[in-house]
Amino acid sequence: MRVEQTSLPGVLVIEPKVFGDSRGFFLESYHQGRYAGAGIDAVFVQDNHSRSSRGVLRGLHYQIRHPQGKLVSVVSGEVFDVAVDIRRGSPHFGKWYGCILSADNHRQLWVPPGFAHGFCTLSETADFLYKCTDYYHPEDEGGVLWNDRDLAIAWPVESPALSAKDAVFPALAMIEEERLPAHRD
Repeated sequence: MRVEQTSLPGVLVIEPKVFGDSRGFFLESYHQGRYAGAGIDAVFVQDNHSRSSRGVLRGLHYQIRHPQGKLVSVVSGEVFDVAVDIRRGSPHFGKWYGCILSADNHRQLWVPPGFAHGFCTLSETADFLYKCTDYYHPEDEGGVLWNDRDLAIAWPVESPALSAKDAVFPALAMIEEERLPAHRD
């Protein structure tokens, strides 16, 4: 497996080794020892699977008191995936990283706890997998407006399909400090 550091410390792109032949392919989508050696020393407690249509944007989501680390990948289709550092006191606060994840490139993105996360679907449909380090707590959920001008995320869609909740999240500058996860070294 190949691990690429990104412009945000802690956010990693993982490219599993793919073994392919005329029958198809095989890849190891997770191996605790190898991932720990790459800096992802996490215990995953919940797996999620979503399917989205072209132009759907989900995010930017986070949990306040129960921050989730997420190891995300796409098993069908293609998405533009984004992590935003929203940890109070982080030297990278308000910075984002984005990349294409697809069934063809087999890439994974490690989004550490304390980051907001979102993606938009570029293909007709996309099946998106999340391995999470904490359980989803609906009462603990927060969100950042997908098109926050201060973040200036280069989304590859202009008018995405959004949930009612995602459409009304506040800009990062409008979120009270106690409603953001803390930066931990």
